[in-house]
Amino acid sequence: MLSAIALALAFPKTQQSWLAPLGAAGLFWAWERLSWKRSFFIAWFAGTIFFAINFAWFTYTVGSYVGGLAFAVVLIPALLEALSFALTALCTKLAYRVGPAWLAPAAAAAAFTIFEWLRSVDVTAVPFAQIGYSQTSTPLAIFAAYAGSFGVTFIVMLLGAYIAHAVSRRRAVPLAIVVAMVGVGWYASYSAWPARHYAPPTLRVAAVQGNIAQSIKWNKQELPRSVERYVSLTRMLAPFHPQLIVWPETVITTDLNDVPYNFPWGAMTPAETHYWRGVLAADAKLSAQFGALARSLRTTLVVGSLDRHWGPEGLKEYNALYTYGPNGLLIDVYDKRQLVPFAESLPAPALFSWLPDASLIGRFGHGTQNTVIPAGALRFAPLICWESAFADLIHAQLRNGAQFLVIPTDDAWFGESSGTFQHAQIAQMRAIETGEWVVQAASTGISGIISPRGEWTHATQLDKEALIVGNVGTPPGSLFARIGPNPVMYALAALYVFTLAIGLLTRRRA
Repeated sequence: MLSAIALALAFPKTQQSWLAPLGAAGLFWAWERLSWKRSFFIAWFAGTIFFAINFAWFTYTVGSYVGGLAFAVVLIPALLEALSFALTALCTKLAYRVGPAWLAPAAAAAAFTIFEWLRSVDVTAVPFAQIGYSQTSTPLAIFAAYAGSFGVTFIVMLLGAYIAHAVSRRRAVPLAIVVAMVGVGWYASYSAWPARHYAPPTLRVAAVQGNIAQSIKWNKQELPRSVERYVSLTRMLAPFHPQLIVWPETVITTDLNDVPYNFPWGAMTPAETHYWRGVLAADAKLSAQFGALARSLRTTLVVGSLDRHWGPEGLKEYNALYTYGPNGLLIDVYDKRQLVPFAESLPAPALFSWLPDASLIGRFGHGTQNTVIPAGALRFAPLICWESAFADLIHAQLRNGAQFLVIPTDDAWFGESSGTFQHAQIAQMRAIETGEWVVQAASTGISGIISPRGEWTHATQLDKEALIVGNVGTPPGSLFARIGPNPVMYALAALYVFTLAIGLLTRRRA
């Protein structure tokens, strides 16, 4: 349990990053020494503690809806995610049982990283609390430019596994070799790091933080206030001549889309037709207002709102970004691809519809386009909130030519909890991984601009109206931006299999 707590303390708000290898060492030491059964359940328990601490912010907003069941909002995801620890414990036992002792710790670290990756992909993924994120502000973060956040996780767990090996086997030589290899690798990585020498940023960008509380934002009566606040704050940017202005996620809580060509008028009653014609007319008027605002400032304006259109699943609403060009025309509508499970979407409704307040869970549709949008001389990848935690989504946009990242987010859901700071940390990791600038616009903070080195060049405080103005530029790029996460996972899987193969061959020859 102490090891799990030490790992958790490596994350915000405590941010004791140095504890991560030590916490990992405690886990690997226990898993190596205990029986298979005890290792599995001890690991599951430790993982539950770790994730429960890191997921505590889940209750910040939803706790008021579920009341006495608020603990389950944290405990159930923690129990599920903790299976990654339990399965790693079994793989650790297998590596030590079959593989050579000097290589088994490396295989154990690879197994942990692979299971961290598996829990961080697909529609039900909860990709927060990846160990690599805890090192964003440490020298180890440089490895992310070559192997991503999962590569940093592997380095941390590698150090922890060999510390445990040195303690349990009383052999310090393998640990010394690994530390030397990490040191040499770090020096080589730093020397070749493209972000050390990026071009001066020249594209002027801005982020608007309106600071409208989540508790009132979705009240229909508050929409005019939201519009007025964001429009007035945006007009204040005129003297700075930004070429891109970003509003946060869903600050305009209505559907801004025009009448879609396949809107099902024929399937509606006269009353429904009358209602929807009125709604769509009001939305079109509001959209025209934002287009006129972009034209008056001669800027590209990104507005977080909602999108409704007819698709394979019927008429669905989408968490969306509307982008208006300097000419005032709507140039793109981006629908969020990765939804927050059990918040924006209900996976397997037939299975989970019995949950208390399941009717309150959003039923957003999933976007499918790996969109890249022009702004001035550069092109950006839009990432709505939760999406910034998925390296594979970003890599798909990089392949489409994205040159910097834009993250509109509604971190008001997180308040001043650790979730806000964890999300900001993830944005930093994405900058280091991709070697690209990041612009984040959050409804109540943290908004700002992050350099390709992962450093905040501008950042707001929480719970304040704020404007951020700064520059971004052409990306220096990175190896990870070219290869993406999959080759890293294949290499780690190969390392684990190689360890077992070496052990089996050695035994056969003996």
